[in-house]
Amino acid sequence: MTLADRVLFLDGEALVVDKPAGLPVDAPRDGSLSVQNHLLALRFGFERPPSPVHRLDRDTSGCLLLARNPKAHKRFSQAFEDGKVSKTYLAIVDGVPAGLEGVIDMPLAKVSSKREGWRMVHDPDGRPSVSRWRVAGVNAGRAAILFMPETGRTHQLRVHALEGLKLPIAGDPVYGDGRGPMLLHALSLRLDRGAKPPIEAEAPLPPTFVDAGFGDVLV
Repeated sequence: MTLADRVLFLDGEALVVDKPAGLPVDAPRDGSLSVQNHLLALRFGFERPPSPVHRLDRDTSGCLLLARNPKAHKRFSQAFEDGKVSKTYLAIVDGVPAGLEGVIDMPLAKVSSKREGWRMVHDPDGRPSVSRWRVAGVNAGRAAILFMPETGRTHQLRVHALEGLKLPIAGDPVYGDGRGPMLLHALSLRLDRGAKPPIEAEAPLPPTFVDAGFGDVLV
């Protein structure tokens, strides 16, 4: 199955695909396949291939927005920058949080070392990072968490889960134990366009969530 078979939304200026986990958005240094390799197949009658408006981590699945022309790309990018895109992610965390819902307001900064590489950490002087969350279900000692990020920092939800909820996302290779697939899914996306109908898409849960016992979680 290619990305052309995973289209969730399509019109004259926007395209939303269900990106599978394991596929990076940008071409990696090792030369392996990425979303970039699929862009020509996502033209759908246009001469110009679409371009990604935002990024999802390699191991994160779900809704990825692409613009079908440069003007749309500029507008959509500004909407992300202004916090005008509604996004919902579903994560399975290793444990159950103390509460049922809340807001994590935790500035983030990037640190790096030759030994461990780079990662994001809580830093009071870092960039503002805010995520709303609520518990959507519990199974076998683990919780399904709906995250509604209000900012879009690199690794934001992964760090907010670890340092805000004190529970890593299951399978996270950087902030968790890395055992099994990382269970973080970009469930839905909505971008209002004034007089035009909104860009709106919802990505089905991947088999990894079903295998983990969360196939019928109420979201």
